[in-house]
Amino acid sequence: MAGSNLGAKTILVTGANSGIGKATAQLLAEGGARVVMACRNRERGEPARAEIARKSGNDAVELLTADFASQRQIRALAEAFKRAHTRLDVLVNNAGLYLPRRTETEDGVETTWAVNHLAPFLLTNLLLDVIKASAPARIVNVSSNAHFGNTIHFADPGLAENYNWQRAYGQSKLANVLFTYELARRLEGAGVTATCLHPGVVATNIWNRSANPISLIMRPFKLLMTRPARSARAVARLVVDPALEGVTAQYFDEMKERRSSRISYDEDVARRLWDLSEEMTGLAG
Repeated sequence: MAGSNLGAKTILVTGANSGIGKATAQLLAEGGARVVMACRNRERGEPARAEIARKSGNDAVELLTADFASQRQIRALAEAFKRAHTRLDVLVNNAGLYLPRRTETEDGVETTWAVNHLAPFLLTNLLLDVIKASAPARIVNVSSNAHFGNTIHFADPGLAENYNWQRAYGQSKLANVLFTYELARRLEGAGVTATCLHPGVVATNIWNRSANPISLIMRPFKLLMTRPARSARAVARLVVDPALEGVTAQYFDEMKERRSSRISYDEDVARRLWDLSEEMTGLAG
């Protein structure tokens, strides 16, 4: 992204202290953008912010903190952003996780569903007025090919009755795609596009969690996985590529456009998911 002229753009990247988020923030900072990093805590976020600012030579790298498992903290982050900024040219919803065992957040929501889907849904809607005022603007959601073969369990989105991490993760990634397409429909004519992508199977520290059986299985395969920097280039392309101006409701597999799963195009499912998400985040009504 070096050599890009992004100096007039303000870009918010979530999950920006490591992995794809950090590499994306680095590329965008090198291009001259004002980059706002949304990280879980200051202890990890500030060293990453300082490193990106130093390596990019860009002092306009900022840090906001929020645990994306907490709707209260997400609301506080959105308010903090709007106090400091009057425009948001691009929102990159990147933060995500998988969990081998079922847990619940302080809001009583299953954690994978809360962080991977409800958090970007809530943050995007809270910032939508600023994004619209900054048009032409873009929203980029990091999903995964793990959404294929999955469905939305409307009667039990938290999978209380039959939890496993693949089902929970796949459902949340399908929700990302459905949300992207429904958001694009609702933003028609507003000058704001919404796209999503599979960034590749990425060798990040998500596979390094000790005492995690999934991590132990996956560690030997890390050498075969995509480096975060390569995936970040795919994300950054959706952020800045002039050729993608006006492209919306589109799924990408790294750099290539691809058809997402059949159910992801079901508008009735998307509307039902939107209504459920509004209820679960307190945005309904």
